[in-house]
Amino acid sequence: MGGTFEILHPGHKALLKRAFKLGRVTIGLTSDTFARKLKKRKVKNFKLRKKELTGFIRSQKRGGKAPAKIVKIENRFGPTLRQNFDYILVSPETYKTALLINRNRQKTNKKPIKIVKIEFVLDKNGKPFSSTAELAKYKKNPDRQDKR
Repeated sequence: MGGTFEILHPGHKALLKRAFKLGRVTIGLTSDTFARKLKKRKVKNFKLRKKELTGFIRSQKRGGKAPAKIVKIENRFGPTLRQNFDYILVSPETYKTALLINRNRQKTNKKPIKIVKIEFVLDKNGKPFSSTAELAKYKKNPDRQDKR
């Protein structure tokens, strides 16, 4: 799985928890350059996003399993075209990218990665959680208590 993880919202947490149930986890975290290109706005720096992601990973009771590996990614494919993985976890938003990854893997005679699609986690208004929406809420009320 991969992402910017600028704000670790309930949708991200659901993906991560599901990944932890499947086995060893590699998380692609967008570089600062790639994050700015994707989001077309200023984004928290890589070091801070990695620290927050690492904190969440450590907070999970993993039953002695190996910690997740966080790798910097410079494009939407990350290491998936070079390395072998059993699963790729995606949201409905990133499902097409997983299909493209497998098409590209097939061209180089690599085994396809099993795609596990996790449905969106919805907020109280029935809309999918997103970092953009969470940031907009924060900008409206910067003094609010962050309960994520």
